[in-house]
Amino acid sequence: MLENFFHLREKNTNVRTEVIGGLTTFMTMAYILAVNPNILAASGMDPEAILIATCLASFVGTLLMGLLSNYPFALAPGLGLNAYFAYTVCGKMGYKWQVALFAVFVEGVIFIILTLTKIREAIFNAIPMTLKKGVGAGIGLFVAFIGLQNAHLVVNDDSTLVTNVDFVKNWHTLGICALLALIGLFLIVFMEVKHVKGAILLGIIFTWILGMIMQAAGVYIPDPDKSFFSVYPSFKLTDFSKIGLTFGQCFNLDFKGVGLVNFIIVTFSFLFVDMFDTIGTLIGVSDRAGMLDKDGKLPKVREALLADAVATCAGAVFGTSTTTTFVESSAGVGAGARSGFASVVTGFMFLVAIFFAPVFISIPGFATAPALIYVGFLMISAILDIDFNDLREAIPAYLTVICMPLMYSIAEGISIGVISYVVINIVCNIICDEKKKITPLMYVLAVLFVLKYIFL
Repeated sequence: MLENFFHLREKNTNVRTEVIGGLTTFMTMAYILAVNPNILAASGMDPEAILIATCLASFVGTLLMGLLSNYPFALAPGLGLNAYFAYTVCGKMGYKWQVALFAVFVEGVIFIILTLTKIREAIFNAIPMTLKKGVGAGIGLFVAFIGLQNAHLVVNDDSTLVTNVDFVKNWHTLGICALLALIGLFLIVFMEVKHVKGAILLGIIFTWILGMIMQAAGVYIPDPDKSFFSVYPSFKLTDFSKIGLTFGQCFNLDFKGVGLVNFIIVTFSFLFVDMFDTIGTLIGVSDRAGMLDKDGKLPKVREALLADAVATCAGAVFGTSTTTTFVESSAGVGAGARSGFASVVTGFMFLVAIFFAPVFISIPGFATAPALIYVGFLMISAILDIDFNDLREAIPAYLTVICMPLMYSIAEGISIGVISYVVINIVCNIICDEKKKITPLMYVLAVLFVLKYIFL
């Protein structure tokens, strides 16, 4: 039955590989179970209710992705979008969290309409192949940068913004975490060289076990005030009654003090970031998995985008911010996942996590960081397909690549890439003999991106 539905042989995969890929994706995403409630609680929502909503939204979205599109992509409430929800919309702007959830729900409805009318699919297909390669490589750098931060190998610095960790100064927290992450990375590399199946997943587990050993030996000392928590799994069960505090509250509205214009701006801010984060992630991960055709199109992309849109609506109803496709899906692809069965596995892991969420929350960032760093290496290989002799194609791709990690946003990387592509080629079409055709939708996107920087 699995073969008939997911076409495993056609995709050159098998059940074992898909299970390992699905588990790997979940392990690299499990941090969202801890981070999302922590961020959204600033809006006044109940943390445990948010945790359950996060699990349910991730389960629904990821399961739909696997069943509708047959792609190994996973979904969860997006980082950045949840911070905007809590700190800007509910914080600075003073909106009640119920109204913010309604804005997310409206955004999801708009996405469903845009998907069914093929507008999102057209945007995906309008992006030139060179830019798509730049998106893939840029996501690789972005993922690796996130991994380096989670590993505490890269830390904040007032003078240079980022710098390398001082292993000695904070040995029992930053130092040992960074060292364990390096050990985990080398473990993954050595296992990949030896062609060990499930090397990325095994690397995460081994690094986590090493962390528990270091904590038992007193080398790693938890410091909750500085966000260094115990790496031992907790077996406290979830209070399911808490979901009633957020479920359906997006329709319990009080628009007092909320202007229509401001509400529209908030909705479109959610919409813009979600749309291009999702498109960028689909481009990058599918390119890495070899799923794009010769024209750079992704078969069944509409189904993938529809799963994302429906998940956003469902997440708002459950009680969480915008649900989007996660770049950590690339970890599962790196582990060999090629079909929607991997997404089904990931989705059910999120469902199981409702019962044992504290166990999965205990997976430390330094254990999943090696997987992200290694996957970044796999994805940046897309840059080899860019023709650097054609500056009209290469420069926009280059700007896309560097802007994603430096601006900490997939959407911003795409935005800069599209604007630069259109501007450079318009000017070159005027001053050069060789003309390059630019699709009308690229002009539209460039104008919309410029307007976004002016008004949003």
